[in-house]
Order: sequence, then C-alpha cells, then structure tokens
Amino acid sequence: MTFDPAQLLQADRGQPARLIHVVHPEQWSAWLTAQPPRIRATIAAHRLTGKPGNRAVLPGDAADDWAMLLVCNESLESPWRIASLGGQLPEGTYRLAQGEPGAAMLGWALAQHSFDRYCKDDAAVGPRVLLTSEPARIDPVVAIARAVAKVRDLVNTPAADLGPAELEEDAAALAKSHGATLTVAKGEPLVKGYPMIHAVGQAAAKGREPRLIELEWGNPAHPRIAVIGKGVCFDSGGLDIKPSSGMRLMKKDMGGAAHALALAGLIMGARLPVRLHLLIPAVENSIAGNAFRPGDVLATRKGVTVENTNTDAEGRLVLADAITRAAEEAPTLILDFATLTGAARVALGPDLPATFANDDALAEALLHAGTETGDPLWRLPLWDGYDEMLASDIADMVNAPDGGFAGSVTAALFLRRFVPADTPWAHFDTFAWRPSAKPGRPKGGDALGLRAAWAMLQARYPG
Repeated sequence: MTFDPAQLLQADRGQPARLIHVVHPEQWSAWLTAQPPRIRATIAAHRLTGKPGNRAVLPGDAADDWAMLLVCNESLESPWRIASLGGQLPEGTYRLAQGEPGAAMLGWALAQHSFDRYCKDDAAVGPRVLLTSEPARIDPVVAIARAVAKVRDLVNTPAADLGPAELEEDAAALAKSHGATLTVAKGEPLVKGYPMIHAVGQAAAKGREPRLIELEWGNPAHPRIAVIGKGVCFDSGGLDIKPSSGMRLMKKDMGGAAHALALAGLIMGARLPVRLHLLIPAVENSIAGNAFRPGDVLATRKGVTVENTNTDAEGRLVLADAITRAAEEAPTLILDFATLTGAARVALGPDLPATFANDDALAEALLHAGTETGDPLWRLPLWDGYDEMLASDIADMVNAPDGGFAGSVTAALFLRRFVPADTPWAHFDTFAWRPSAKPGRPKGGDALGLRAAWAMLQARYPG
C-alpha cells in the first residue's frame, strides 16, 4: 500500500466513527466505575487491571457496534500515545472518546507506514482514519510523516539499488518539485575541488562514482542556512575492512543524507524564509587497487592536510569538504547529519543522537525542540582538551586518533576544524536505525533528530 498520511487524518465533521477510549492508569478506577455493567463485565473477562498496555474491544449497543480501550501512561504530548492502535486496528474511521489526538496523530500515521518495496503483503489492511476537531494541525503532521517515511525508505533500500547516482536522482526530483537549483560535482571537478570526497569514493565501480550534490533554494535576501548529510551509500570500511557483522547494516551509512534530504523537503514545502543550501557528499567506500590507503596524506578543499589513519573513518572526510564548501557562502547556520561513529552508540544507544554544537543557544534550542516533539537529543561536549589527539607527525591532522578514546568527540572536533569559528553549527551523530520495533516505529531505518531540527528551524526562522 502506498503510504499517504493525508488519507489517514481527517477533520471531524460528525461522520460515523468507532470510539477509542484512552485511559491513564491513574484514572482507571474512576473510568471503570462510570462504565455500564456490560463494559465492566467485558473488562473482568479480559482480566484487565488498568496497567499500561491493557487493551480490549468493548461491546456497543448494536450487534456490530464496538469501541476500543487502551490503557496508556504516555503524556498527551507524546506522538506515540496511540501508535500501537494505528498499526493494529481494522480498516475504518476512528475518533477519541475524550479529547483530541494532537501530537499523537503523527504516531497514528507512521504506524501505517511500511517498507514493502521487495515483498508482497497479501494481508495488507486498508487505511485506519483518525478524526480530529483541530484540522489546522493535519497538514503539518502530514508533512512530517512524509519526511520521516522518506528517511525510512531511503535507509532501508539496499546499496545495490541506492548508490551515489540514486541519491543524486532523489535530490534532482526534490529540486524540480520546489523550483530549486541543483549542481553536481563529479569527475575532474570533484578531484580538483573536493579531494577528500574523491579519495574516499575513488575505488567505487563505474556508475557509482563519488560526487558532491548541492541544492539551493529560497530568496537570497533571507538568512542562508546549510544542511549537510553524509551520503556513504555503502561502507566496506575500505582497506581497513570491516568484519562481515560490521558490514551487515552499512546500507544505512547514508542515513545522514536521508535526514538532510527530508529536512530540505520540509523547509521548502513550508516555504521557510531562508536561503537553503543542501549539500550531500555521496560516495561508496569500496575496496579496489586504487582505494585510498592507511597512511596516505590527503589534500582538502580548505587547504590543510589530513593523514589518513583509518579508511573506516571516512565519513568525517567527506563531510569536511562539504562543510568547507558551505562555509564559503557565509551561512548563518550549519547543520550536519551523519551516521558517524560507533562510539556514539556505545555511549548513548540507538535512540539518542549525539549532538554537538559550537553555540550554547543553538544547543539549548535543539534540546528543547527535541523534548517538545518527542524526538530526544543528547548533547556531548566539543572538549578542547581532546583536540590534541588529532595531531599528526607528518600532516596538519589525523582523521582518527589511535586508542579509540572519546571517538564521537574527536570525530566532532575534526569536523569543527572546518567550521568558521563565528558560524553557529550543530552536528548530529545519529544511528538512523531501530534495532527493535516500538509502536509506530518498525525495526529498520528511522529518522532520529529530524523532527527536533525541524522544530528548531521553525522557531528560529518564523514565517
């Protein structure tokens, strides 16, 4: 089924709909006491006690009438409050028995998204429509749901079907739909202008050559913002090859690019008053006779040199050239998204993107937006004391210090060297993947940090 969240959320005009009772555990006793005998008998038969997750189908007055009960302890602001029902109820139209769905409309819609490009679902269920008396909230939720679904679909797509060329095609379609300008550097212009992007991707097969994809949109008089996404479409580790277990999920190493493309779509779709500069360094980190080597000294667009100590620390290399390009246009803000380090996952697990910022106000705005939207972030430090770990004996810096200490911090410090000191910048080291399913969030690719960044931008650049 094609995912169209606009079909799943509708204005409540009194049309027929089944009721959903969402009861907080603290309200359980009072709710149960107020129910007629047939409902209390059904509750007793199901042995429900009012614990979170309790649910039951409640009988109605007519033979074919019924309602749904869900005991839930999530807040009214949680997007996932009724997501489990959005993915499990039969096809039909529903409304809450009390209150408005509000933020929960997002989880309801996303629970009905699935990645089915490679399989046929013979048991597919038709749309479950949720009604709301706040129709003005529908379009913004639909836009975010589409953006999240875009990230999921791109990340879930195997590398055989999604390489640098396909990322370029996606960016070109985005540019066309919003009247943006697209430019792509590859071949000799990439070699001369973006030497680290070229170095990382030079071993890829024909048709999967490295490139820098740039999109520009908006009124040049508006504040310029740069959104950058790491587009490593598959990461073998290069000559510092990963074990097979480490390579298993490396189709998702372009998750940063997926986030950047989705955020760009939100910005342009809402006509945010900014001058958008989207940059995606798109490469495949492959192994061949011409692959870049451990110990090579790499030139950069900025003019400094980098001793490559680990070909599996390639993401920061391609991002650095893209950040340099973005900085040349004097943006008021730079955001980059990258599935950059395993160290961030060791520290924070899969759900919390490690967030670095050189500006405290920007960091606080992002953390606040993450809390408000149910898309949490966790700030890690750009600890100046670790900057010396990037020292090289033969070049201006190394890309990956020996020892592995503070791996996500030193990666962020590496990127900071390419950011102008007076330009607010935030770096999201995101996983872009869910190792296990949660309501409204299936196992697989997912957007982590996208909604927080979007909420921050809306507050920073109000229309």
